[in-house]
Parts: sequence; structure tokens; C-alpha cells
Amino acid sequence: MDIGYQGEPHSYSYRAATELFPDDEYIGYKGFAAAFGALEQGRVDRLVVPVENSTTGSVLPVLDRLPGEGTGVRFSILAEHLVEVRHTLHGLPGAKLDDVREVRSRPQALAQAEHALLKLGVDAVPAYDTAGAVRQVAELGDPTIAALAPPRAGEAHGLEVLLEHVLDKDHNTTRFVVVHVGAPEVNEEDDKTTIVVTFSHTPGSLALVLAELGLRGANLTRIESRPAGVAWNYRTFIDLVHDAGPVGLERVLDPPPAHAAALLNLGSYKAVVR
Repeated sequence: MDIGYQGEPHSYSYRAATELFPDDEYIGYKGFAAAFGALEQGRVDRLVVPVENSTTGSVLPVLDRLPGEGTGVRFSILAEHLVEVRHTLHGLPGAKLDDVREVRSRPQALAQAEHALLKLGVDAVPAYDTAGAVRQVAELGDPTIAALAPPRAGEAHGLEVLLEHVLDKDHNTTRFVVVHVGAPEVNEEDDKTTIVVTFSHTPGSLALVLAELGLRGANLTRIESRPAGVAWNYRTFIDLVHDAGPVGLERVLDPPPAHAAALLNLGSYKAVVR
């Protein structure tokens, strides 16, 4: 299979893709729009994308694309996967940490090391990808510029490690999901489901839906509201842990909660994060 991801080889997304699909082909894309477009057009069979980080929260460009609005294509989640994120500072051979004035990386990585970089007294400059930032540093040839990236990302471009463990939280971990085109399927071992709910504009509708899901036995592990395509309208993404298999899912979602105006199932999979 062809596996798509956002970024370049040796990025965290690339690592997630290779851990999930060790024997397949990998195709990197410069942005999430291009990556989802490749999946939509059938140029890749699966897409491995980050959805949230334990330090900085949701990856909103991914979350907002999962419902597939305007594409005419149904995306669904097949699996989730965790990658421990341990940023390292990479610089040119012979460069000294004290001489570094600028650090490049993707915005989420810079946010995960915001205080650490502040202590170093460097300017944080966004790049589209962690591994892409490494390539930029190698191409620029400026010893005052370094990249914040995975520990081994600099080797392919001849860079050296200037500082290890550059992050604000030791638990820093990113949750990835595998997405494909097609309607959701529920296997017997699947015990977690992601749904998107919109609510009627009536008092307490959100609380009532959440309460009903809980009373049906669902453990709501993640709840996040996002704009829904119309000004000042919102939809809520919910991760549910439930009894495994089709029967377990049916128990919590059939029929849909009475106070949900609409409910979209984004896919069921075996829980790694509960």
C-alpha cells in the first residue's frame, strides 16, 4: 500500500507511518490539505496524521478535515498510535550552542518547547515540518540557525546534535490516527469511536447528550468543540471508549442521543489511549 503523511522522512509523522506500516511505501506531503487531497483522490491508500499532543492539545487542521465537508468523500479512522516526542536541537558541524540565534521547526514543535527555547534566548521560526527544518538548516549553511526535530533527523543531512531533550513536558506524546476513504467499519476488538455531534439550540442540549452517552456506558475521553462551517455554529468532537465490537458500539449510539441534531461516526478502532 501507499501510505501518506504530512512532512518529510525522519519527521515524527514519518516515524508513525513506518511503525504502523513497516513494509509499505511512504509518500510525504508539504501540508495537511495536500495530504488529505491525496487520500481523497486515491493517490494514497491510507493517511497517517497527528490529531493531538499531550502538551499542546489538538492538531486543528487535521481535526477540522476529518468530517470531509465539501469534498464529497467519506473519511473514517481505522486505528490510533502513540509516538513519544523527544525534540533535539540540530546544527551545522562545528556550530556551538551559544552561537545559535534562531531555531526552526513546525509550529506545534516550537510550542512544545516554548519555555526551553526562551531560556536559550533564541528566536523561534516556524517551518512546515520538523524534518523539513533540518533540511533548511543544512541548505542555509548558517551556524547561527538550528532545527528542533527528532533525535536522528539530522543524520541524513550531516547535522550534529547541539542539545538533547529540548521540551517543556517530559510526557510529551503525539497521538496519530490512520485515515482511509470509506464508511466506518467496526471489528470485534474495536472499543473506541470518534463521533462529531451538532446540537439543537435548546438549553442544556450538550449536557443532555453527554449525560445520555454516559448512561449508556460510554467513557467520554475527549470532548472538543470547533466551528461548523457557518458563522457562530459549532460541532463537538467526542472520543468514546465502549464495549468492544459492533454490539458495544450499538449500545451507545443506537438510537442517536435524543438531543443531538446530527451525529457523524468518524470511525471505530482499538483504543491505545483511554
